[in-house]
Amino acid sequence: MRFNLKVPFAEKDAAKQLGARWDAASKLWYVEDKADMAPFAKWSPTPRDGSAPPMALARAPAKAKTADSSEGIVIIGSKYVELPRVCACLPWDVCDKCRATALSV
Repeated sequence: MRFNLKVPFAEKDAAKQLGARWDAASKLWYVEDKADMAPFAKWSPTPRDGSAPPMALARAPAKAKTADSSEGIVIIGSKYVELPRVCACLPWDVCDKCRATALSV
């Protein structure tokens, strides 16, 4: 089984001597099929690192969904003023009709 590690650059040589390998695609150190994981304990990632193995993330307790979730809510600043559309062109295209309301670059 593969176990990802969070190894600082300064300690990469020590991890390599113990048998850790570098995954260039994921840009992290890992060990596979080791019976004794004690030497690698100090580089064990926390589940919130993003470098933890998927099994460790699966064992973490799931958050309950709440009714007041912030997903899908658009927050607009207090000084925001929505300008009416004067033409049917795309927002990034500036035609003669909408040139007066277009932001200058």
